[in-house]
Amino acid sequence: MMISNRGSRRTVTAVALGSVLALAATGCGDDGSGAGGGKGAEGSGTGKIVFWDNNGGVRTDAWKAIIADFEKANPKIDVEYVGIPATDYQSKVDTAIQGGGLPDVGGVGAAMLAGFAAQNALEPLDDRLAKSSLNGRLNKDMVTSLRSAGGGDGKLYSVPTSANNGVLYYRTDLFEKAGLDEPATWDAFYEAAEKLTDAKKNEFGYTIRGGAGSIAQALDAMYGQSGITSFWDTSGEKTTVNDPRNVKALEKYAGLFKKVTPAADLNNDFTKMVAQWDSGTIGMLNHNLGSYQDHVKALGTEKFRGIPQPTLADGKRVQVSNPVDGIGLFKSSKNKEAAWKFIEFATSHAQNSTFNEAAGQVPSNNDAAEDAWIAKAEPTKLAAAALTDGSTTIVQLPYYLPDWNTISKADNEPNFQKVLNGDMTAEEFLDTVAGQLNEAQAEWRQRNG
Repeated sequence: MMISNRGSRRTVTAVALGSVLALAATGCGDDGSGAGGGKGAEGSGTGKIVFWDNNGGVRTDAWKAIIADFEKANPKIDVEYVGIPATDYQSKVDTAIQGGGLPDVGGVGAAMLAGFAAQNALEPLDDRLAKSSLNGRLNKDMVTSLRSAGGGDGKLYSVPTSANNGVLYYRTDLFEKAGLDEPATWDAFYEAAEKLTDAKKNEFGYTIRGGAGSIAQALDAMYGQSGITSFWDTSGEKTTVNDPRNVKALEKYAGLFKKVTPAADLNNDFTKMVAQWDSGTIGMLNHNLGSYQDHVKALGTEKFRGIPQPTLADGKRVQVSNPVDGIGLFKSSKNKEAAWKFIEFATSHAQNSTFNEAAGQVPSNNDAAEDAWIAKAEPTKLAAAALTDGSTTIVQLPYYLPDWNTISKADNEPNFQKVLNGDMTAEEFLDTVAGQLNEAQAEWRQRNG
């Protein structure tokens, strides 16, 4: 059954790709052409290039500022910005790979990288980086993460822009009023979630993510509580996702829904969840560094804190890896020289620092990572410390699997909603996910020896 599902998934995707004709009309490179798998051309290094933002709306202002600076420094190059919501980005790129209309350059994070690379849509960037002023100036761990996410050939298909990290945001004013300590452990987290809830007053202890992106948050909660430190067993063939300890952890976590969370959480993606937390009286929110500035705008800096994910009682903290984000050069571009200039500019010291300060994320440029604003952005500072002080173990998610993004999103987000509603057990849900992952891993290992 798993093989049939995965095969039909790819077939349906390929058929659907031809239906979004508007994308094919988006010009790329010098002549407005370009389709997935095409060789493209170096081009003149001038003229028009098209950039697709993989988190449009959220980061639009930051990217438009970078583009304005780039065009000022490179007056013979025009950049067309296309902002695409994060939830739609993979499907739109897949559509363009099959039907034509890919941009010259676009956001390519670790979670989607293997799928795009497997379709031969991305230009290897190793040689360009080796000759660039960026060589040696980018965070080695981020580069390694994107290189390993590329699907197994060891090539670099995306230049890192930033790293994110899971954060537990909590309302310090509400905690102080309730006489609660910081939710630094999972026990303290659950205690606070219950104590801060008064549904009759529309006050809740927590907001849980039930809509788009819910699986990643659930995995973080599962591994954080189970303490399991590897995504695969010792054989490398079977995932630990459905280990009984993870099943127990998910049962407890999903059990929060509608008891200490709003019922609206069932369909909330991160934008709705963040907006709900910023405007309401909810005690805690799990998200990442990217929403820090939103909270500052809504609450100031006195009413909340953002701390690393809770620890177990013994102080051990386990988190799943958050995908490194980056910028890729699409192989079909007819103006690769100009597109590469844009990538270099966007990840240079000043631009990378400005972008990540706005996003609240960890810069990929080593010089930018030393800038003063990081010390002032407490969640970013604490997250960076947690990753380097030995307190945190990261469970590396298999971004290298071409089917990872589909398995962890479209295939199973509806099933997670069933778990929240009590229509599917945590064990049934995790067994389904595990079956798909084990099959995808077997296929990957067979292809890569």
